[in-house]
Amino acid sequence: MFDGRWRSAVDAKTEPVGSWLQRHGITADVLTATGLVTATATAVAVATGHFYLAVVLLTLTGAHDLFDGPVAKAAGTSSVRGAFFDSVTDRVADAVLMGGVAWYLIDQNEGHLILLPLAILGVTSIVSYQRAKAEALGLAARGGLMERAERMILLGLGFLFSALLIPILWVLLALTTATAIGRFVKVWQAATAVSPEAVAARRAAQADSRWREWRERTTTEWRPGSSMGRWRARRTESISTRSGRSRRSRPRQGRHPATRP
Repeated sequence: MFDGRWRSAVDAKTEPVGSWLQRHGITADVLTATGLVTATATAVAVATGHFYLAVVLLTLTGAHDLFDGPVAKAAGTSSVRGAFFDSVTDRVADAVLMGGVAWYLIDQNEGHLILLPLAILGVTSIVSYQRAKAEALGLAARGGLMERAERMILLGLGFLFSALLIPILWVLLALTTATAIGRFVKVWQAATAVSPEAVAARRAAQADSRWREWRERTTTEWRPGSSMGRWRARRTESISTRSGRSRRSRPRQGRHPATRP
């Protein structure tokens, strides 16, 4: 919901922060990796019952996830590799967080309620898979009541008001399930009107676009005024200098002075 309705407003606020972080040497990969570290710390805090600390750590996790994209954009390093790394890390973070909740419920002797966070994790994986598969087919599958930002906010409320954690988990499961159903219906309807030939054409166009983006980025990196371009110029000059010295050090070929008998 946030991603669809308020993405432009969020980008306008986060882009200056992303540029500031990039100027101070922070990379998108660093933010993504440290976000997983804070998610793990959040899970440990939840498992041990330190919910106020968990709220703070969960906020830090969300901040890492919020700013890694703007930092990559400011640095000009947005890539398929970075998107893959970010997506996989998000899935691992979701699993770790729900594992921390399950551990807490086991510690509280809540019986079969430990299956509740596992059910949330399962439905969350379906939501993520639907989007990934739909986009691979050239279809749109964004939107819904419970995307990742909404899940983080609702989970944070459960940590903040720990007495309501279990009811909030039930609400989270219900809304995430509704999101999965809504996405399935949306993609089903869109896919009905798309032929296999159109899907193949879209994939070919996406591959061509990615190749062009890679070529343009590589050309920019190796431009004469860039750092890589200056390195290549110095390297070429160094090789030429060594080759010249090598040629000068070789013995001259040709006639030798005649020796007297």
